Amino acid sequence: MGTAPTFFAAAARSDDAETPLLRDTVDGAVDYRGRPVARSASGGWRSAGFIIGVEVAERFAYYGISSNLITYLTGPLGQSTAAAAADVNAWSGTASLSPLIGAFVADSFLGRYRTIVVASLVYILGLGLLTLSAIVPSFNTSDCQSKSTIQISSCSPPLHQVVLFFSSLYLVAFAQGGHKPCVQAFGADQFDGQNPEECKAKSSFFNWWYFCMCGGTLATLLILNYIQDNLNWGLGFGIPCVAMAAALILFLLGTKTYRYSVKSDERSPFLRIGSVFATAARNWKTTTKALTAEEESRGTLPYEGSGQFKFLNKALLSPDGSKGDSKVCTFGEVEEAKSVLRLTPIWATSLIYAVVFAQSSTFFTKQGVTMDRSITPGFDIPPASLQSFISLSVVLFIPIYDRMFVPLARGFTQRPSGITMLQRIGTGMFLSAVSMVVAALVEMKRLEIAREHGLVDMPNATVPMSVWWLIPQYLLFGISDVFTMVGLQEFFYDQVPNELRSVGLSLYLSIFGVGNFLSSFLVSAIANATGGDGGDSWFANNLNRAHLDYFYWLLSGLSALELVVYLYFARSYIYNRSRTI
Repeated sequence: MGTAPTFFAAAARSDDAETPLLRDTVDGAVDYRGRPVARSASGGWRSAGFIIGVEVAERFAYYGISSNLITYLTGPLGQSTAAAAADVNAWSGTASLSPLIGAFVADSFLGRYRTIVVASLVYILGLGLLTLSAIVPSFNTSDCQSKSTIQISSCSPPLHQVVLFFSSLYLVAFAQGGHKPCVQAFGADQFDGQNPEECKAKSSFFNWWYFCMCGGTLATLLILNYIQDNLNWGLGFGIPCVAMAAALILFLLGTKTYRYSVKSDERSPFLRIGSVFATAARNWKTTTKALTAEEESRGTLPYEGSGQFKFLNKALLSPDGSKGDSKVCTFGEVEEAKSVLRLTPIWATSLIYAVVFAQSSTFFTKQGVTMDRSITPGFDIPPASLQSFISLSVVLFIPIYDRMFVPLARGFTQRPSGITMLQRIGTGMFLSAVSMVVAALVEMKRLEIAREHGLVDMPNATVPMSVWWLIPQYLLFGISDVFTMVGLQEFFYDQVPNELRSVGLSLYLSIFGVGNFLSSFLVSAIANATGGDGGDSWFANNLNRAHLDYFYWLLSGLSALELVVYLYFARSYIYNRSRTI
């Protein structure tokens, strides 16, 4: 037990010694041995630094797969463009939805720290198997081996390679499910929201978290994509495996400095919230008028949002209308359930943003393949590396946002973060819609140039249009991410009960999981609808005969509609804390 006896002995010596000691402890947190944790010796940016470092390595590994996955599928695995895009969206959707399972395990059983360790080990295993799948003997003909990885291959790999590849790919997706929501929540847990200084630091944490995360992504897009396209896929998948192993070691080094949240209730938060809905459903015939009047007269309604979803107040009563039943829920449990339910409209109205977000790693990349990517004679930029401009714009804009925009807005609004979380999210949604308009206009120009030069029926020919035309849509994507992505992260962390913060972040991630599946569904449905009778669909393998511009116009229209609906719900949203950043 080490220093535990010394700690409590010192605390008991005198009242004079006890007061400073207690003031230095952090409520609701313990150290790695389960003892009260001292504020000055734990948490803060020092501990968050270890955790941010882990996230940088994890993003380096994840985007080392996802950013160039469509190239691998249409190259070595020989899939069509539409099939590859559907597979990428399905995998990305699974990777974004699996955090719901990981968060449940963390918040109900293992805790965030243990879940991160276990998920990291599974992550390393998946990356190792993925590397193995890329280096096993695959094609038997020299013709297949000589083809460029950015060209569509007509060759089919052996079944064992395909099975090993997709098995390891989905193992990585499920590992991310335990890793992603817990790491960010654990990092934010290192700041005490009840302390004024640490509360400000926590708000900045989400900005700098995303800044560093995009730094890891940028390294992937500049280094790994080049290795994968020009050197070796085995090496391109192996380096992320080494990065994840190093990340796990780094995370373990910070064990003694972390703050670990303690549960206020031994029951699982899922069980508490589930029991509220179950009890309210059981008591659906019971009236709550008397209850509401009683609570209001006593002044026990804690804030304005308590008046919403009044049907859940029936969970406070027995079927006969009394409050004496031991099976009824507490007022705090009902408020927990309301706070989760209140997130639903914001979650639903963010889905089209996620559909748009999915295009940067699929069709944007395929567009880049057809364009002039030469930088110097003999060197072409890998098409997937164009995504680095998203990360680059984030890395450049976040310091501007955090150091210039926030203080300026704070002077007008008097809010610690300048604007509210929902205002921040809505701003990014608007920029996302603009990026789709720009993408549609650029694609129209690319198709026009292809027609002018007689390249419509030459899919492997380079369209004499610089790939730099795609940069504006990538930059707009990045700036919209600074607003919406970071805003969603902070919103879903802040607006759920303390013990459900891993779940809150998994709900944020599930937006992009469902968005990827919606994107996959849209692509498949549109491909079937527009490619009938032997015609070319919007997503034909020959992009010079396809109509990605039509798809982008459709997404821009859906984005505008989503923004209108989002603004309606955002205006009526009631924050569940006094903090309305």
